[in-house]
Amino acid sequence: MFAQRLAQVSASATLKVAAEAERLRRAGFNVVDFSAGEPDFPTPEHVKAAGKAAIDANFTRYTAVAGIPELREAICARYKRDYGIEVTPAEVIVTAGGKQALFNSALALLDPGDEVITHAPYWPTIPEQIKLVGATPVIVPTRSTDGFTVHAEAMVAAITPRTKAIIINSPCNPTGALVDEATLTAITDAAVKRGIWMIVDLCYEQLIYENVPHNLPTVLFDRHRQRTIIAGSASKAYAMTGWRCGWTIAPKELTSAFNVIQGQTTSNIASITQKAALAAVSGPQDTVTAMLNEYRGRRDNIHEWLTAHPGIQCVKPKGAFYLFPDISRLLSPDGLKTSTEFAQTLLEKEYVVVTPGEAFDAPGYLRISYATSMEQLREGATRILRFAESLQPAKAGASR
Repeated sequence: MFAQRLAQVSASATLKVAAEAERLRRAGFNVVDFSAGEPDFPTPEHVKAAGKAAIDANFTRYTAVAGIPELREAICARYKRDYGIEVTPAEVIVTAGGKQALFNSALALLDPGDEVITHAPYWPTIPEQIKLVGATPVIVPTRSTDGFTVHAEAMVAAITPRTKAIIINSPCNPTGALVDEATLTAITDAAVKRGIWMIVDLCYEQLIYENVPHNLPTVLFDRHRQRTIIAGSASKAYAMTGWRCGWTIAPKELTSAFNVIQGQTTSNIASITQKAALAAVSGPQDTVTAMLNEYRGRRDNIHEWLTAHPGIQCVKPKGAFYLFPDISRLLSPDGLKTSTEFAQTLLEKEYVVVTPGEAFDAPGYLRISYATSMEQLREGATRILRFAESLQPAKAGASR
């Protein structure tokens, strides 16, 4: 009845969990929601004011598919300011969030039989979009024991004659791990030799907690500019998830192809959103710093609270706003066998919403968003610890 491609694709597990949280809230339960992949902060006032001004000025008609020129110019200026790379507006298209940025790339580049390498744990959309266009995701695992580090040797070893692209996500959703410049350099050099496209998802690029080198755009532009795609977003740094604004930076010929795809699907993103995004990208950045500092405090506290339990192990994330704890010591053949069962039972007994690791190709883990208030973090941690205590004692010496 339906297209065969749908048989290869799964629904979003993260959106499913969020929907369950909303159902329980509507039913009157006191829910602590750690599933949300979005900031709990309001959109900055100057950004909202720009959106309101656009409405008042009747800026409510179609725009160019790629976005208004001044927004594309502002995106170019931002990457020049932050990374020192030279980008032209012809290399930028404004998209309905980071998802459309990545899906445009998949539609424009991938054919059935192509392979795309990425690293796990991963954001579920990445492999599902690859499958949706008939290509094959090739997953290179990372390990919590070394901080979910992406190793260049493993990524390069996964290359075959069918490899069309490599997708890197840094900071990573769900682990918060960073891909360092040396690693990306080695991967990119291997891609150059084989003509493989590099696609880098930098949607959390402004949410990095320590002052560490992370100039991935320069690495790519210096080595492989004509086969590089950078995907960005206003959603996370500017608390604009509902506004739906992302973008790609790519060679102008490929950006022209994106323009054709988008022109026959969604056309331009909302005109009002574009004016708001212009204010976000080109205006004061103090709200980004304030959010980052608040996230840092939340990260440190929720990490300390949860890892006080011997059955919960967790790498402290370097970016984004997620913890990705290993709860495998709390699982057993005679009790809760999987992190999916753990998450479902935690929801039923304590009304805490988390996303099980199976959604990210990481059984035995949970994704916990700390994009919520400190009070909710404290309450949720208390409930999780109480639930953990109710299970069988942590298995001595167990590890992953």
